[in-house]
Amino acid sequence: MADPTALSELPDPAGPPTGFLTVMTTTDSEEKAQRLARGAIEARLAACAQVSAPVTSVYRWDGALETSQEWQVLFKTAQARYAELESYLLQTHDYETPEIIATPITHGGAGYLSWIAEETS
Repeated sequence: MADPTALSELPDPAGPPTGFLTVMTTTDSEEKAQRLARGAIEARLAACAQVSAPVTSVYRWDGALETSQEWQVLFKTAQARYAELESYLLQTHDYETPEIIATPITHGGAGYLSWIAEETS
């Protein structure tokens, strides 16, 4: 893993940071969400994971309209760790097709982004 203090890993004060993501998934219980979060942090696949209060999801699955209560988990990670985080979620998650969505971090505090780099290296 790259040195978290290397210039290529730190955000350019004049432009957007590079190499950092938020990754979201959902699951059907708070306990499962906590397990997914803790496992990713323990493995250094993410620097932080936030478990949100239940949300109501409405979707179509196997041809039927479904409504369910889910807990969101939002991970903060380095882009270089995404493939391993996705693999962990696919192996650990009990959904047949879990939601795994990554969004680039376009702006962020230099200290916070450096912390993400350090915690995921």
